[in-house]
Amino acid sequence: MNPRFLAGLVGLVLAFHGSANAGTLENMERERAIALEILLSPDLTAAEREDRMTLTRARLVDLERMVMRDDKLIGQNTPAVRTAFENYDRTFLVHASVEYNRSMLDHWLEQIGVTTNAVMSARFGRR
Repeated sequence: MNPRFLAGLVGLVLAFHGSANAGTLENMERERAIALEILLSPDLTAAEREDRMTLTRARLVDLERMVMRDDKLIGQNTPAVRTAFENYDRTFLVHASVEYNRSMLDHWLEQIGVTTNAVMSARFGRR
């Protein structure tokens, strides 16, 4: 996993955590972070993960649609808005995973550079 991406994701979540006036993009980012946390949690069984993801996936689909239709984002040149729309496949995770006919986790891992080939070609050793 790309540590810079995870650090950025955590930073983004923390930056918007205290915001009392969160917009659609911030709400979607927060929900996406929750979904990734559920998908990557080693403490959940497959059944628990699927149960929790059912509700989260539905909320995320709705939030992605809201961001895509949010007229207030048009013309905004903030780093968050630029990054969100430049990285469609990472930002709109549910929609992109459906378009590519993959699970959300498989799609996200590929977007950050973790593929089967990358894992299989990785060297095993101590640091």
